[in-house]
Amino acid sequence: MNFIKKIIPMKDFTLKSLLTFEKTPLNMFMFIVTIALLAAFGWGVGQYLVHSHHAYNVTREHPWGLLIAMYIFFVVSSTGLCIVGSLGDVFGFKDYMAMSKRAILGSIVTILAGFAVIAFEIGHPVTMLIYNVLSPGLTSAIWWMGTLYGLYLTFMIIEFIFLMRNDMKNARIFGLTGLLVGLAAHSNLGGVFGFLNARIISNGVFYPTYFILTAFITGIYLTYLMYGFRYKLQFPEEIKKGLYGLAKIQALLLAILMFFETWKFLTAIYGGMPGRADTAEHILHSGAFLYGEVLCGMLIPFTIMLLTKWQSLKLYVFTSFIGMIGIYFMRYDLVHDTQVKPLQMMKTTEYQLPPEWIEYFPSAAEIAIGFGAIGIFFMLYYFGQKMFDLEGGDH
Repeated sequence: MNFIKKIIPMKDFTLKSLLTFEKTPLNMFMFIVTIALLAAFGWGVGQYLVHSHHAYNVTREHPWGLLIAMYIFFVVSSTGLCIVGSLGDVFGFKDYMAMSKRAILGSIVTILAGFAVIAFEIGHPVTMLIYNVLSPGLTSAIWWMGTLYGLYLTFMIIEFIFLMRNDMKNARIFGLTGLLVGLAAHSNLGGVFGFLNARIISNGVFYPTYFILTAFITGIYLTYLMYGFRYKLQFPEEIKKGLYGLAKIQALLLAILMFFETWKFLTAIYGGMPGRADTAEHILHSGAFLYGEVLCGMLIPFTIMLLTKWQSLKLYVFTSFIGMIGIYFMRYDLVHDTQVKPLQMMKTTEYQLPPEWIEYFPSAAEIAIGFGAIGIFFMLYYFGQKMFDLEGGDH
């Protein structure tokens, strides 16, 4: 342990102190929720190990399911927190200096939760790691995604070590490198959807840029939630400055997102192109899109921030919770709506009904693993708070 402390400064702790926390109603609630989520994750993994992909409701017509959506949810969150953390230690904005350590820790634990999810979606994750190195697919967007995210996690860990050592020169170097690699990885993840020529509702340049925009929005939502929980809504002055600034940035980003989404659907519907226009109209009639993505993810947070003139930090914590529900629906809709239009639209047998929209609802195992990974995030973040001093911006 002393050897590790020489590398990265840590608090003095014992196993007992790690497992001890103040028994407030909120803390007890979070403890029960975390244990329940971890238990669900374990059960889901057990189902996967016994039944393999038969435990999931994915099909040949709808091969990507909830686990892909939750993986994207977590890595989007990680990139967003990386951007928020970089405002202080990389770009030198003093109002955000005090947030760097906590944001970068958050970026590390969210991507680890994402890796935990995707490990049980990939058929052979160990084999993948081996042949990712021995036989790289340089023309594959998914190969680049895995490789870049691996590098991104490495740079984030190194940056966090230097932040804890208050070595701001090296933290800035590795932070900037990690940010650039993270943005490349995240934009490339959008490219995985943009390169789908057979799925014209997703094909194009929209998603590589959309992913970066929504990552920043997600990172701000999570920053409010983390600090709201940390300070029980009683924010110190050094944190208030940063949170007020983030509220203004968030309002601008949400306005840009709504502008992007409007033109995405206008261009998709215009001209009535089969496979694109009808899919876009189908999505626009979806409750998950209207109430989840638009209302919770964009309209409610944007309206509240506009009406309160970016001055109600306590309200923004609760608004961010609603916003994160919207972010989840954005990820779920992204994956499902890409596949909702059947590729085979012709009858293949005499008495076959004409193909319709593809229906999908995740299995119990998918739900357990996907949402159970939130428990992994809670657990890792809790231990991170206990082990490291995340306060202060005197560096």
